[in-house]
Amino acid sequence: MTAVTRPIKINQEQADEAHAPVASVEKMASHYSEVLSGLGEDVGREGLVDTPTRAVKALKYLTRGYAMDLDEIVNNALFSSDNDEMVLLKDVELYSLCEHHVLPVIGKAHVAYLPNGRVIGLSKIARIVDMFAARLQIQENMTRQIATTLMDVTQARGVAVVVEARHMCMTMRGIEKQHSSMTTSVMLGAFREDPRTREEFLDLIRR
Repeated sequence: MTAVTRPIKINQEQADEAHAPVASVEKMASHYSEVLSGLGEDVGREGLVDTPTRAVKALKYLTRGYAMDLDEIVNNALFSSDNDEMVLLKDVELYSLCEHHVLPVIGKAHVAYLPNGRVIGLSKIARIVDMFAARLQIQENMTRQIATTLMDVTQARGVAVVVEARHMCMTMRGIEKQHSSMTTSVMLGAFREDPRTREEFLDLIRR
């Protein structure tokens, strides 16, 4: 297969997120200490001395998607191909943070596309999922961002994305429904326009 080189663009919302100013770990840790103190904790006790710094570093890792660059992710891994059949990547694990409570969202994505003269390296699909999962999110937006980005990058005839996830903001607090999960889907191109193509995708992810 021959690599296809073309510029990749992201929408303005993604660009704004990627270039938002970032505070230092030290400054963020100072604020985190205030939060712990506000909870009534003694931030000077042995078990908490380094907790603010560790927590901030963990939070920065869990939101690393803001700093991920789409051009670097794809890295020209687009290849000419005469395959026009569905390409499906199932059960892509994802971890995100609810933007309302900053609590974990844990789930998986199923991503499919219909090639239109080119295919993308398989791992790049998983990295695109990570790019939008690893940030403060709501599942509806994340699903659409994954789908529209893959569509833009591959210029496919269609893209389908289904995300299934459990939200700790529902299981650990509030309504406390321990076994609830949320499913979101976005169908673009042929997956939206052709019921048979859409049903083929849905049948494959049920297996």
